[in-house]
Amino acid sequence: MENDWPSGQSTSEEKEGEMHSDRTEGTPEETRLSDPSVRRPALARQRQTLILEQVREHGAVRVADLVTTLGVSDMTIRRDLELLHERGLLEKVHGGAASIEGSSLFEPGFTAKSVLMEAEKELIAASAASLVAPGTAIAISAGTTTFALARRLTDIPGLTVLTNSVPVADVLYKDGRSDQVVILSGGVRTPSDALVGPFAVEVIRSLHVDSVFMGTHGMDFRSGLTTPNILEAETNRALIEAGRRLIVLADHTKWGTIGISSVARLENADTIITDSGLDPTARSQLASAVRRLIVVDVMTHDVLTFEGGDGLPVRPDKSGGAA
Repeated sequence: MENDWPSGQSTSEEKEGEMHSDRTEGTPEETRLSDPSVRRPALARQRQTLILEQVREHGAVRVADLVTTLGVSDMTIRRDLELLHERGLLEKVHGGAASIEGSSLFEPGFTAKSVLMEAEKELIAASAASLVAPGTAIAISAGTTTFALARRLTDIPGLTVLTNSVPVADVLYKDGRSDQVVILSGGVRTPSDALVGPFAVEVIRSLHVDSVFMGTHGMDFRSGLTTPNILEAETNRALIEAGRRLIVLADHTKWGTIGISSVARLENADTIITDSGLDPTARSQLASAVRRLIVVDVMTHDVLTFEGGDGLPVRPDKSGGAA
């Protein structure tokens, strides 16, 4: 049985495997170093992060493909998969590994998520749109609820919108006003149609906005806001840092879902907008953690606003929009 090795360290056997795989037969050392087509082996932590990203994006990976992609030995890849399997982050299968549905890595694509909780998302988006003032600069993260918000912003004059969402940018480009400015961050595209990675983070960090409207994969009283995508978590943290206030859009099914990577604590949010499907205990926990909790009723379209962390509604509204 193989030993367990820390993710950030390499064994002598692993180093030998990497050194062997790092050389291309018949390729002189000077050519190997100067030829960009010859891939250098990744470090253990980098490899495991990339493996998890591939599993999350494609649902499964093959050992043979990872050997080629990462430039290390078959034995090294199998050791990485064993380690990630023991941590419950993926499931080993013959010849590779697969994602575990319902795990902290599982993430359906944008199209699949678009048909979930449609009524709730539309009401949450309407409430969020009422918080957007003409002539302001806002950021909108990727997600299906934030996409619903973007569709409601096309008539608001003078907006500057920073986003890492391809669908959000697309709807504002096509249907928005001529006096609106849309800034798309660029970066690597994820299944949720988010643009993430170092390039996206660099662009976002150079800008400043009044408000950040953010969707979330999951939220939990202890874990806060989380995502199954490590790179998306980093990009979302950059968005939060770019704004003066954070407004989170999350239907009730996000409560109790925990992704592998943390984005922010609940108390970092100025406002969380959710729906009446959230159970009373969760509602009380949220109301005590954030400055303002807005709950839209799916049946009546009433809106309750909880402020000050005391869990008591202070602003009932039957107009379908938040105050």
